[in-house]
Amino acid sequence: MNEQELLKPYVIGLDLGGTNSVFGIVDSRGDIKATTAIKTQGYDKVKDYVKASVEALHIIIDQVGGIDKIKAMGIGAPNGNYYKGTIEFAPNLAWGHNGIVPLADMFSKELGIPVALTNDANAAAIGEMTYGVARGMKNFIDITLGTGVGSGIVIDGKVVYGCDGFAGELGHVIMRRENGRLCGCGRHGCLEAYCSATGVARTAREFLDTTDTPSLLRDLNPKDITSLDVSIAAGKGDKLAKKIYDFTGEMLGEACADFAAFSSPEAFIFFGGLTKAGDLLMDPIKKSYDEHVLPIFKGKAKFLVSGLDGSSAAVLGASAVGWDI
Repeated sequence: MNEQELLKPYVIGLDLGGTNSVFGIVDSRGDIKATTAIKTQGYDKVKDYVKASVEALHIIIDQVGGIDKIKAMGIGAPNGNYYKGTIEFAPNLAWGHNGIVPLADMFSKELGIPVALTNDANAAAIGEMTYGVARGMKNFIDITLGTGVGSGIVIDGKVVYGCDGFAGELGHVIMRRENGRLCGCGRHGCLEAYCSATGVARTAREFLDTTDTPSLLRDLNPKDITSLDVSIAAGKGDKLAKKIYDFTGEMLGEACADFAAFSSPEAFIFFGGLTKAGDLLMDPIKKSYDEHVLPIFKGKAKFLVSGLDGSSAAVLGASAVGWDI
């Protein structure tokens, strides 16, 4: 531990989600010393959101010995721009959907410490590299399977940000050019429209509609089916639920085979609620990858599930951005 870490042994990590904002104070080993949370959408104006955040933060900052013990703050946020520390036109944030919000600068002024901000999927990749299964890796792709499909691409030990801070939108690679599903981004056929948690629920409704296969899912109102329902059914041996995971995994494997062509990663690391399906999802991903990948890349990439605890992983990822300042 260097002198700076001895004097200032903690960073703040903020996982800024569409519903909740979760704050954690984290040490250099990845131990979360204190946490707090506020509702992200409880505020119409960003200045009110920041004010409420800082009020909540001061309580846990005092618990670890005051602001003098905090080196920096890292934020993982939707539509986050690492270069500028801004959130830009985030569709799911009431105070951030119609413009550019200089959030890192606002927190820095209020707290008096350096603040860095990045896209939430990039934060997950940095967290994985700092505390998780990617420790020691220099080339990998982190794929988050949540409400959407996010990705963090690491090449030669650095996160890829591109010219504008927004590189790494692999969830919006077009997988189906003919009659593709409408995606939340407004285009058709995106990976996210099929392989996110909401995509899995859409696949379930489609399969229920177009097949006669008996299934526990037929006992549910189709509109209310979630990816969790599919996972529970699959865990009970439900054939239709297994077919849904086969379909999802096949597409993810096909996508990863394409991604290998531009970065030749040593691993694909999957994070998010869908990974709870385990081998039901991972086996078809690996099988499909082997079928589609260019021969020179065959057998080189590992397929791993994040080793970070789901509830704290996003906070750890955001905190890792803080250590990097």
